Amino acid sequence: MAKEFDYEVVKTYGSLSESSKGWKKEIKLISWNQKEPKYDIREWSPDGEKMGKGVTLSKEELVNLKSLLDDILAE
Repeated sequence: MAKEFDYEVVKTYGSLSESSKGWKKEIKLISWNQKEPKYDIREWSPDGEKMGKGVTLSKEELVNLKSLLDDILAE
């Protein structure tokens, strides 16, 4: 059984991709259960009401990921 939770989208940073069904993979800053917001990369339904699978990162994890990607792209 799924545990209920509340979330608030604090800020949307942008769309990474869009599927043929209209679902978008977006980066958002989200507060889960009124805790400190974290960065979330996840699929969202076309109306923005339903979440698909994704990953939630702290600011430090996001900085490390960006650094890693920058290093890879520089090669």
